[in-house]
Amino acid sequence: MARKPVMHRDIVVVGASAGGVEALMKLVAQLPRDFPAAVLVVLHLSAGHRSLLPEILMRAGPLPAMHPKPEAPLEPGRIYVAPSDLHLLVEPGRVLVNAGPRENGHRPAVDPLFRSAARAYGPRVIGVVLTGALDCGTSGLLAIKAQGGLAVVQDPADAYCPDMPRSALEFVKVDHTVLLADLGALLVRLVSTPLTRHEVPKPSGRLQEEVKVMREVRGVHLDPQDTGKPSLFSCPDCGGVIFEMDEEGLLRYRCRVGHGYTAKALSVNQQTAMDGALWAALRALEESAALSRRMAARANERNQHHAAQRYEARARSTEDQAELMRQMVMNSTTRPPPEEEPEEALDAPKRMEV
Repeated sequence: MARKPVMHRDIVVVGASAGGVEALMKLVAQLPRDFPAAVLVVLHLSAGHRSLLPEILMRAGPLPAMHPKPEAPLEPGRIYVAPSDLHLLVEPGRVLVNAGPRENGHRPAVDPLFRSAARAYGPRVIGVVLTGALDCGTSGLLAIKAQGGLAVVQDPADAYCPDMPRSALEFVKVDHTVLLADLGALLVRLVSTPLTRHEVPKPSGRLQEEVKVMREVRGVHLDPQDTGKPSLFSCPDCGGVIFEMDEEGLLRYRCRVGHGYTAKALSVNQQTAMDGALWAALRALEESAALSRRMAARANERNQHHAAQRYEARARSTEDQAELMRQMVMNSTTRPPPEEEPEEALDAPKRMEV
């Protein structure tokens, strides 16, 4: 009877945001040239920011790094980095990049990569969550664990921004919590250990559809049991109805066209929208007061003094409202956290000329 071939964990997916460039540089510096696994990386970036991360990582360590072309072959010993404003996904034997719907306001986003790897490779996947803000990566780690893979998290005390690692530790049965300085050695050991479990568990309907919506850029068609129920909230990206899902205690939302949010990310987005709405209201009041002043001046020029008095009274009243609105905006305590620094800014002191 023929023996089954020995299998190893040979897919390493890594997610990071704030402070991620330095963390990724330290990680790849620890990986050997003959590292027998493919490494796929998502670092959250703003859409207009040109990513130089492959060049940075190749200077930091021995492995080749690249922004993959669509449907590029998936090979061990290489680092595949998500391009700016494109998701990075995994299918059996290849990688995909596309402009699918944003997740937690990000594209590329960590969770779509993690979910696609879990669906394609099951127990062969190691998910790694590094430094970053909010709770990105937690849902993806849950999918990896459900498909038999391993979850590795940077020690929050060791992270530049501990939010992502803390969230993962709160909701996921993490296999390893490790200092960044020890992460490379851990990954070398994990990818070298033979797998005792070869079969890939059947993905849930939710995982299947959430991967498809990113891969095929089509609407979500989940069974009501997976979708949860329509929420009372609208999608910040498209304004459509969003459905609420409870995933191992992690509250998440997704709209019909695929935009996804955790509750924390949705709250931050709503606060940002509220801040914008308050400033827009202030602008409208100040413009209205200015127009009333202009009309009063015009009426005085025409000796229409009663009309001028009405316009001046309206201007004073509107200016009083504008002042109250300005105080409200300036004293608001519901501010979203600051935006993450772009990778070039974080790495500027260390960059070498090509």
